Amino acid sequence: MTTLFLTRHALTAVTGKTLYGRTPGVPLDPRGREQATRLAERFAGTRLTAVYSSPLDRCVETMQPLADAAGLPIQAREALIEMDAGSWTGRPLAQLRRTRRWRQVQEAPSRFTFPDGEGFAQAQARALAEVNAIVARHPRGRIAVGSHGDIIRMLIAHFAGAHLDLFQRMMSDPASVSVVHVGDGMPRVLLVNDTGDGLSRFAPPPRATARARGNLRG
Repeated sequence: MTTLFLTRHALTAVTGKTLYGRTPGVPLDPRGREQATRLAERFAGTRLTAVYSSPLDRCVETMQPLADAAGLPIQAREALIEMDAGSWTGRPLAQLRRTRRWRQVQEAPSRFTFPDGEGFAQAQARALAEVNAIVARHPRGRIAVGSHGDIIRMLIAHFAGAHLDLFQRMMSDPASVSVVHVGDGMPRVLLVNDTGDGLSRFAPPPRATARARGNLRG
């Protein structure tokens, strides 16, 4: 059995704002670099066997502190790269969400291909083939795999037995880790979208907390 730690890259200046796809040279911003440092700390004691990554800068930068701490090289794999968004590359996400075709991305991605780019079914197949090759190469290993949000969510959907059209129900936040056991019968999904801060994401913002306290005093 191989344990896969599917790790999304940390924050960049345009994460969540632009569909930047395979645009080269998009580095982590200060928040992302801090996330990458904390990521390495979260893996303390894990005793990784290998570290793999998408070749894009934001993934390699995320995995580098982890690889350094583990004393392992980063093995870049083209098949772990982000989807090719074709002519949609560089467009603001707010603009794309208003288009008719965005609904298909959300509801029927298995039948969607980016204009002049890659389809979701194609992307899932090539990422899964690479992950299966990694598992075959490292039986009983503990492998950190750095990739991108949609790629990781499609892999989780596959291992959970969900149809590709349901992959949008999965979550993979920046610098999150999802853990899967593979290679010994049925895959087992152990952890999804762990960011190392437990339930803190569900806490209300400070202003809302202050208002609530004011209401109690009133």
